[in-house]
Amino acid sequence: MSKTATARPAYRVSLNYFAIPLGLAGLGGAWTAAPTALNAPEWVDGVLFSVSGVCWLAFTVVYVGERVRDRGAFRADREHPVDGASAAFLPVVGILLTMHFEQYVSFDAARMICWLLVFALSVVAGQLFAHWLTGRTSFDQLHPGYFLPLVAGPFVASIGLSTVHAQTAARAALGAGIFFWVIIGGVITARLITAGPLPYAATPALSVLLAPPATGGVAAFAAYPGPAGTLQATFLGIFLMTLMVQVFLLPKYRKLAFGLGFWNFTFPASVSANYIIRWCRTSAFAGWEALAWTALGLATVIVLVIAAATLRSLLPAKSGRAI
Repeated sequence: MSKTATARPAYRVSLNYFAIPLGLAGLGGAWTAAPTALNAPEWVDGVLFSVSGVCWLAFTVVYVGERVRDRGAFRADREHPVDGASAAFLPVVGILLTMHFEQYVSFDAARMICWLLVFALSVVAGQLFAHWLTGRTSFDQLHPGYFLPLVAGPFVASIGLSTVHAQTAARAALGAGIFFWVIIGGVITARLITAGPLPYAATPALSVLLAPPATGGVAAFAAYPGPAGTLQATFLGIFLMTLMVQVFLLPKYRKLAFGLGFWNFTFPASVSANYIIRWCRTSAFAGWEALAWTALGLATVIVLVIAAATLRSLLPAKSGRAI
């Protein structure tokens, strides 16, 4: 271990912590689609977004406060070969929160905040991709989390821009996400197939494979309102195939010991429920409401169980037992 690595302080909040408000905000988005489609209660999404916002603000304050005196800390976090992609969580969660809370502020203020956060995301994504292009990241270190800043990130940006009626920009962001999905997707898939299994602790990141088609599908519905077209159908086909892959990964997930990495499951599950609800409402096939409720209920259970397990892990261990 180098002297630099040894000297780095132990921070209380790492970039991985921001997967918590991301998952909560993702579930809030699913519940936002539910009242119109399923006559679901309208207060649930407000609770989820509020808890997400509190977590996001608290983690941001602590994260920045711990590193502000270390001039190289932010760069070191961003360039970390495993966790660096999580740097995009900060602006992505901010965009999701803006989409919900814009109803409580003026439209012009919400639009300005959304644009600022989209710009922040583009800066972070650009820095990350520029770093990756220098060849400092080894092939074995790649994992599906690399989809987040340059694929799911632009898709979330597209949804946010649609919310503030910047339709052309929303479609441009959607196109950027699709481009990088093709570029990065091939590399990540090749790594997963040829370079051996992911490290045990990184296994939950396989669930992130669901995030691009689901998030992109929601973005396509927002950017191109009206009857579903070819683009939405394309996202649906990819989503269904990726969902089938996740079904066959369930035995592997069941063997994992609980840890903070389990929050990687929450956003893909939540945005998938959001996407399924929107497709069910658009298609209106026989039994669509039951399927939509099942998807929403399953995503809610996943998030609540992981949240409860997280809180339980923070409690003091009983005598004679380890946490």
